Amino acid sequence: MGGGERVSTQPVLVVEGVRKSFFGVEVLSGIDFDIRPGEVHGLVGENGAGKSTLMKIIAGVQPADEGTIRYRGEEVHHTHPRQAMDAGIVTVFQEFTLLPERTVAQNVWLGREPRRAGFVDRAAMNARTAQLLDDLGVSFIEPQARVGSLTVAEQQIVEIVKALSFDAQVISMDEPTAALSEHEVELLYAIIRKLTSRGVAVIYVSHRLKEIFDLCDRITILKDGALVSTDDRDALRPDELVRRMVGRSIQSYFPDPVEGTVVGEPVLALEECGNAFVDGVSLTLRAGEIVGIAGLQGSGRTELAEGVFGIDPFTRGTLRIDGAPVRITSARTAVRHGLALVSEDRKAQGLALRQSVLDNALLVVRSVFAGRTAASRREVPGVLSTLEISSRGLDQEVRFLSGGNQQKVVLAKWLLTQPRIVLFDEPTRGIDVGAKYAVYQLMRELAASGKAVLMVSSELPEVIGMSDRILVMSDGELVAELPAGSSEQEILGAATGAGAPHSVPMDGGAR
Repeated sequence: MGGGERVSTQPVLVVEGVRKSFFGVEVLSGIDFDIRPGEVHGLVGENGAGKSTLMKIIAGVQPADEGTIRYRGEEVHHTHPRQAMDAGIVTVFQEFTLLPERTVAQNVWLGREPRRAGFVDRAAMNARTAQLLDDLGVSFIEPQARVGSLTVAEQQIVEIVKALSFDAQVISMDEPTAALSEHEVELLYAIIRKLTSRGVAVIYVSHRLKEIFDLCDRITILKDGALVSTDDRDALRPDELVRRMVGRSIQSYFPDPVEGTVVGEPVLALEECGNAFVDGVSLTLRAGEIVGIAGLQGSGRTELAEGVFGIDPFTRGTLRIDGAPVRITSARTAVRHGLALVSEDRKAQGLALRQSVLDNALLVVRSVFAGRTAASRREVPGVLSTLEISSRGLDQEVRFLSGGNQQKVVLAKWLLTQPRIVLFDEPTRGIDVGAKYAVYQLMRELAASGKAVLMVSSELPEVIGMSDRILVMSDGELVAELPAGSSEQEILGAATGAGAPHSVPMDGGAR
């Protein structure tokens, strides 16, 4: 971000020696952290490193067991988020706190509405909200708009406006781009730059290393509740950051294919398939290969996967499995034909959060292959061990696991169905770099065992690093096939129409 000249050398917030334990387990051990006015300070670490706990202590959500927090030079003891917010320390959590049926202005000033003669002054409330939006250069959100009608990115802006309404001097952002498209991420970048130019300090938590290096002036790394290091961004290379986060060297973010992996016969084939969302899609997926699906937001990537899996069944064209035409009209039908879908939103679609690890692992088997439940139950410990899932036991509720471990439970659920074709939709969204590497290894092992893997991802390095072939979608159509190792420019050129589509036929013939 290059804060340089505008970043004050005197911190606005200082955390010293903060410790926190839950049920006798220490989750923060003597953390020191500070942030300066006008600075973006990146906070990184694997899931379970202690980032969220530190943020909650700073936000007044949880008290520290030991240590001190100084804000603007004075020691503070905030015991409620509202105290911290009133002081100017505001956190934008990953799960928003907005009321969807109320307007933007009503959400921004909730509980603090300006009044006139004892009544809420709606005109003043709308005017103040409009001024805050204007200060951020946002002209496309109306103060009177209902929050439930806004996009995720727009709702995030409302959260930031709400923070500014408290005259925030420190704004913490927890995975702010997890659900944003590429152009929405650029919008968030611009807003963060506006904030820091006004002297606001931003604590930025993200698993996306590109964003950390794009935005942050300094980077603090936590591991297992302990402080590893704090460095200027320019003094830290991405590979060194990864090594410090996971405690070991990762030679490559993306593992090579398992030795001996053989690409076999076609397992899945689509011929001119379409529904309300995609049209004229033809592709072939072979045993032992990983095919990546790339494209811009709204291009139809997820819709293609959901069409294959029967969530939104194809209404035209032919779908073949092992050469035979098959009609997949529901997810249950898909599972019976050997398909699995690791969905994008694991919390809403992939897991029963208040159920145990064991119950989640057996969700699909119990529903579709009830007669195999007992045998699958015996397999669960081995599958969980293979995936290196960290939990207190099979009876632990999934909601208490880290994001990476939750994703691994989703994978376990599908592996127990013994699928032949595995569809991944954003397989590593919201999980840390160590867990990502484990998912990549699993994908390679699935291919090595003869499974066919179709991977939808908005992360172009992931598509490039993991795919044996790359298919590009645009406006609901498959517009190009590119070979392994194609560049981001080539993929984006095909996705936007800026480059000539690759002439390779989409049947897996060119490898």
